[in-house]
Amino acid sequence: MRVIEETHLRVRKIISDRRTVIDDLAQNKFIGEAMSKQTRVIHPIYSLLPTEIEGFDPLAELALDMRCSWDHATDDVWRQLDPELWEITQNPWVVLQTVSRDKIERALADPVFRNKVDGLVQARRQAAEAPAWFQQNHPQGSLTCAAYFSMEFMLSEALPIYSGGLGNVAGDQLKAASDLGVPVVGVGLLYQQGYFRQVIDKDGVQQALFPYNDPGQLPITPLRQANGEWLRLEITLPGYSVWLRAWQVQVGRVKLYLLDSNDAANFPIHRGITSELYGGGPELRLKQELLLGIGGWRLLGALGIQPEVCHLNEGHAAFAVLERARSYMQETAQPFEVALAVTRAGNLFTTHTAVTAGFDRFDPALIIQYLGGYAEKKLGITHNDLLALGRQNPDDASESFNMAHLAIRGSGAVNGVSRLHGKVSRHLFEPLFPQWPSDEVPVGHVTNGVHMPSWDSAAADDLWTNACGKDRWLGTMETLENDIRSISDASLWQFRIAASKSFISYARERLSRQLAGSGASPDVVDGAQHLFDPNALTLGFARRFATYKRPNLLLHDPERLLRLLINPERPVQLIIAGKAHPDDQAGKALIHEWIKFIRQPEVQPHIVFLSDYDMHLTGHLVQGVDVWINTPRRPWEASGTSGMKVLVNGGINLSELDGWWAEAYTPEVGWALGDGLEHDDDPAWDAVEAEALYNLLEKEVVPEFYTRDENGIPTAWVKRMRESMARLTPRFSANRSVREYTEQYYLPAAAAYHLRIANNGAIGRKMVEWQRSLEQKWDSLRFGEVKTETKDMQHVYEVQVYLSGLEPEAVRVELYADGVNGDAPVRQVMKRVRQLTGTSDGYVYNTSVSAARPPADYTARVIPHCDGVAIPLEDARILWQH
Repeated sequence: MRVIEETHLRVRKIISDRRTVIDDLAQNKFIGEAMSKQTRVIHPIYSLLPTEIEGFDPLAELALDMRCSWDHATDDVWRQLDPELWEITQNPWVVLQTVSRDKIERALADPVFRNKVDGLVQARRQAAEAPAWFQQNHPQGSLTCAAYFSMEFMLSEALPIYSGGLGNVAGDQLKAASDLGVPVVGVGLLYQQGYFRQVIDKDGVQQALFPYNDPGQLPITPLRQANGEWLRLEITLPGYSVWLRAWQVQVGRVKLYLLDSNDAANFPIHRGITSELYGGGPELRLKQELLLGIGGWRLLGALGIQPEVCHLNEGHAAFAVLERARSYMQETAQPFEVALAVTRAGNLFTTHTAVTAGFDRFDPALIIQYLGGYAEKKLGITHNDLLALGRQNPDDASESFNMAHLAIRGSGAVNGVSRLHGKVSRHLFEPLFPQWPSDEVPVGHVTNGVHMPSWDSAAADDLWTNACGKDRWLGTMETLENDIRSISDASLWQFRIAASKSFISYARERLSRQLAGSGASPDVVDGAQHLFDPNALTLGFARRFATYKRPNLLLHDPERLLRLLINPERPVQLIIAGKAHPDDQAGKALIHEWIKFIRQPEVQPHIVFLSDYDMHLTGHLVQGVDVWINTPRRPWEASGTSGMKVLVNGGINLSELDGWWAEAYTPEVGWALGDGLEHDDDPAWDAVEAEALYNLLEKEVVPEFYTRDENGIPTAWVKRMRESMARLTPRFSANRSVREYTEQYYLPAAAAYHLRIANNGAIGRKMVEWQRSLEQKWDSLRFGEVKTETKDMQHVYEVQVYLSGLEPEAVRVELYADGVNGDAPVRQVMKRVRQLTGTSDGYVYNTSVSAARPPADYTARVIPHCDGVAIPLEDARILWQH
């Protein structure tokens, strides 16, 4: 199947596609699975695009590239066409479709405007073609494509197919991959409604709305075959087929492909499979994950894309593991075992979950209902074999099917998203690797980072450009720390004063619109325009409202909080935002508690809750607040990214020692809450930390902000701000995290995958034969006599091992000792020195280690060994001497 792949957007074709989409939608409105649950808000805005106007095509090219979400050079173009609509939507494609033909014609007739547009298009094309970091540093690498699968992507408020942190990481990594030239394609789902929109009603209760995502208004284009037919995929589910439509999003150099089930050929209930992000029950979630994993991999095949690396951003997309193996089976006629052994080398699983309850689990009967036929007919495996891939205990018929377990068993590498989360994940997955020390459970980490150009304000961009250069996020960033330290106190403080003024102005305007929309009186709406003081200390707290995030820790002692806020000499103001999942009653209760407190007359001037927390609001918050507060219950915050976004803008973090802050914090860059230990959900400890939070604010944060020198500059505050910006911004940028993924995971995975596919999967066949031999003989392995001698400051160990018919090359004998004082464990390979007389499979192994530790600290062990195989990830057997 040949599909048009465009190096640059062929804008005339795209516009034709747009008209087709509009016609399709006009005849065929979405009928969703959850129609009775919520009233959908549908705002179709269709206009005849003035393609005949000279200069319109370059405008459309700019509007359909998500690069404009972080390269704000195009903002003035859309602002000039319709300033009000641009400020509200931040969606260039909507602006371009909505403004009148006359206005576009007049704008393009202006030589200054036309030259600006032409220059922007030329700059865009040059940026797409220029060699970037990847091309300059890895020109001979084996990586040609990494496919990044995610349930959600946060790229811009113009494409609302995201919920929160997971989408934030996915979107920012695509953007950084574009900046760095890393050959990545994204794969996700196009939701008719996306995540819900939040309204706080007159009683202070969160209400959820589900506006319709009109594809004609989104910056996406249909994928079409060479004959003009829309690229559609057929996915077989029990008793019926589901047709998926394919879309493309341009993200700078990178393409994101999206699938949706809202196809006219589908039954209404099946058209609703991609209705909501994280909506519905387990069956709908399973269908979505089938479409993402199986449908997503098939889409890549239909496009002629053959990635070496498949990156699973959480376990939602783990079914791609099965489909990748199936496609390899089809190409090579190899059985499933060999196909999985070959293809898993190119799969990477990134887990974002810090508690076992967070993993997607499905009832075994549901898995068999939807995948039983696929397993038997397409994969050639039994139902039990399929279920075993998602179980801790393959023999437990009652155990649920865990998507994270499938991802682990189908991947060549696994990582968490912070140093602490890597440790937490090793503990979570320890049951999959019985008898292995927790430190050796095969989970690494790449700490998340955020795409700084997406989150910096215009003023911050100017500040960093003047100090560090325009291309600061496109390379390795070695000089940025010293460059930022060169900025004077006066310049930094003036920058922050301007940021506060801009943010307070935005907050007032947004709150006014929020109140007007909820039916507040004109006096109340007008009063919002005068709330807050741009010169006062502004605290920000915004995130998903869930109990483990403890968003109400600040409310532990309401009277004390109020005293902190209303101090006339050192006033403090607090801005809060965040959503609770519509089904999370506890989370919604936490929001209601805040709203009830805020609506007290004495509190209202000092705290606001800005509803409908989205990417646009997030940007203003992280650009304007002085202090970002984060209070999760350690270690449940896998990484967290919201606090990273304030770094580039000069905000300072006050956070629990969890996630990224556990490795970022030093006293010079912010403030820390907690003792760095885990206390579960102990209310008594929550009270201790609430007290500590109040003390930090009262005794350190507020005084430091208001202690000024003769020039009115809070020098200690500015010093802390400078250190935070200099030390942490480069370190917690997506530039760094994507380079780490590329060098630590993508490139090695691509090389391993190429080795395994060579000679029609010869290594995979060898692996399967090796594992079958282990399966038959491992239980009969045993140790014989062990001798220890100490001489010349060395312990000399000699161990007898009986291999039960295994070839000596099939195992490795090691001497092991636990690490002490935080050091890594000792793992020393023992050398096979001779065969035991009178035996066919008995051997003697020896080695020596320093006598600094007692001999009893060490023990021998036998582990599987096969060249190029990841142990224990790909085979978790182990035999200990004691």
